[in-house]
Amino acid sequence: MSELITASRPYARAIFELAEANKDEGKWSQQLMFMAAIAADASMIEALDNPRLSKQQTAELFIKVCDPHLDKQGMNLTKLLAENDRLALLPDITTLYEKLRSEAEGSIDAEVISAFEVSDKQQKAIAKSLKKRLGRDVKLTTRIDTSLMGGAIIRAGDLVIDGSLQGRLTRIGTSLSR
Repeated sequence: MSELITASRPYARAIFELAEANKDEGKWSQQLMFMAAIAADASMIEALDNPRLSKQQTAELFIKVCDPHLDKQGMNLTKLLAENDRLALLPDITTLYEKLRSEAEGSIDAEVISAFEVSDKQQKAIAKSLKKRLGRDVKLTTRIDTSLMGGAIIRAGDLVIDGSLQGRLTRIGTSLSR
């Protein structure tokens, strides 16, 4: 997994620098998200792994599937990734690109995983608290995971705050076993 991130990082950085120079970060976000979704599709994964297709044929197939959503630079990226057997990295490249974009915009993506639905008021309070702690604007997403039993886990960049009941029980069990 970490080797995929390592291999994806130079591509994400180069794309971000190009997008930033041309002031079209949003266009690249949309294009990369579409390309990543196609690259993650089961039938496309099978096609990308087909040894009978040349690198050029793989690129042409991918471009044909993505055609109305790719500009010339997107097509060039597809050819480059196909030539280096890296089309499967598109989901990771996209994730890293979005992280670079958020950092440049002075914002951070945060996720709240809760055992129960988080109200709008609670979301605003969490976002405000994270903004104060991290010194950046926070883009908050939420999801429900009933296995937590209660409480929540908050992830923002490298910061993880585990306030879940499941997490507390695990920590208690660990300290008792010592």
